[in-house]
Amino acid sequence: MARRYDTNDATDRTTGLREAASAVRRGELVVLPTDTVYGIGADAFSKEAVGDLLEAKGRGRSMPTPVLIGSPNTLHGLVTDFSELAWELVDAFWPGALTLVAKHQPSLQWDLGDTRGTVAVRMPLHPVAIELLTEVGPMAVSSANLTGHPAPEDCDAAQGMLGDSVSVYLDGGPTPGIVPSSIVDVTGEVPLLLREGAITAEELRKVVPDLEVAN
Repeated sequence: MARRYDTNDATDRTTGLREAASAVRRGELVVLPTDTVYGIGADAFSKEAVGDLLEAKGRGRSMPTPVLIGSPNTLHGLVTDFSELAWELVDAFWPGALTLVAKHQPSLQWDLGDTRGTVAVRMPLHPVAIELLTEVGPMAVSSANLTGHPAPEDCDAAQGMLGDSVSVYLDGGPTPGIVPSSIVDVTGEVPLLLREGAITAEELRKVVPDLEVAN
């Protein structure tokens, strides 16, 4: 039976975050608010939990799950060949709606899907998400919807789609908007904008003037 906590209530927030952290450590799924839409999350290093996440969404391995982190410092243990330009993007836009695709450390024991040696990583600008991520470490997080359905902007919509496949729902009220994060590939010499979302190409070029845009 799924449990739901109102994170706008101080007591419920404390209990909910504790229960969500425990659920993640047990390899279970949680739903959490972010600065874009609600996400469904699992321990990034648990192959079984990430598999359950994909199954709950009805999503295949060909669309790997992004990873959310609670601090830019966490990147040091996750990625390799991370350029100065990539760090400048982190400094300018994190926490926030910028996802960076980077080469992950080859030693990492995780399975996020067919990633071809890369990971899509982001630090969200949401206090509940950051607090949970700081407590449990990197989480595989995807939008909390069934594949092919709209991404949820409130907890009711997420729970209506995912039901008891999720152990804990953290209800932070409506999210700021449905505009997704922008995605920039930093695996090459020149950053490449794969998807323009909440952060425009013009804003990104103020930091990385040579930014290229994918066709």
